Amino acid sequence: MIKTRTGQVAVSNEKQNKLLKKLYGSVLGRVLLKTLTAPAVSRAAGCFMDSALSKPLIKPFIKRSGIDTSQYVMSGFRSYNDFFTRRIKQGKRPVDFTPEHLISPCDSKLTVHRISSRSVFSIKGSRYRVSDLLCNEFLAKRYSGGYCCIFRLEVDDYHRYCYIDSGMKSDNTFIAGELHTVNPIALERYNIYKRNCREYTVLHTDNFGDVVQAEVGAMLVGRIVNLHGEGAFRRGEEKGRFEFGGSTVVLLFEKDSIVPDGDILENSAEGIETVVKYGEKIGIKA
Repeated sequence: MIKTRTGQVAVSNEKQNKLLKKLYGSVLGRVLLKTLTAPAVSRAAGCFMDSALSKPLIKPFIKRSGIDTSQYVMSGFRSYNDFFTRRIKQGKRPVDFTPEHLISPCDSKLTVHRISSRSVFSIKGSRYRVSDLLCNEFLAKRYSGGYCCIFRLEVDDYHRYCYIDSGMKSDNTFIAGELHTVNPIALERYNIYKRNCREYTVLHTDNFGDVVQAEVGAMLVGRIVNLHGEGAFRRGEEKGRFEFGGSTVVLLFEKDSIVPDGDILENSAEGIETVVKYGEKIGIKA
C-alpha cells in the first residue's frame, strides 16, 4: 500500500504490477528475465531510448501514466530519454533550506527502517545486509543502529535527485550487477539490492553527519548518471538522474543523527510506503 502525507491511499501502477507478477511468478517469465536483465540488453535498450526512433513512445506513455505535464518543461525532446529526464518547472519542487530539516532527495515512495546491530534491514518482507548493498563490511558497520531510507521511484516519477544537505563528498563507487525492476513484486523472489547495478558515495554533511547515498538501477536502466565526483555540494543542488525505468535511492544515516517524521515512521512500521517529493521535509536533525 502507498499513502500520501495527508493519509490518503495512493494509486499504484496496476498494469505494471500485473506484468511483473507474470514475469517473476512463472518459470517462463524468469527465463525471459535472464535475457531482459543482462547488461548488454540494458545497453541496447538505452541506445534505442536515446534515439529519435523512440520519440513516438512519449505521447502514449504520458496518456497511460496520467502524468501532469503542466509541472514540467515539455519542449525540445529529441528522444524518449530526453522526455524521461525532463526538468521540473521552476517553483514546482521548492527545497526546504531549514538547516535542521532532513529533505527528500527525490520524488518517490519512501520507507524508513532501523538498521539492526547485524546491519540487516527489511523491505517488503525481504531482508538485506547493508554490507551486501555496499560490498563494504567496514563501512556498513558504521551505520548499525541508524536508519536506512528507501526511496522507490516509479516510471512516472521525476527522475532527477538532489543533495539532502551541504558539505563535502567522496568519489562515486560503482558496483556492477544484473538489472532488475525495483517494484516490490520482484523483491519477493530476488535480493534486488544485491543483484542490481548501483553506485554510492559518502556525503560528509553539515547537519546529519556522514550519510551514504546509493543509487540502484532497475530493469532496462543502464545508466545512473551522477554529475559530480569528489568535492563540495549544496543542499538542493541536483546530484544526478536515472535514465529510463523505475529506480531507487537509498540513504544510510548513522545512529542518533536524524529523527524521521512520525507519519513516515508509522507507515513504514505497517509496511506502507509514503509519497514524498523532491526537496520536502521528511525528518529533523537529532
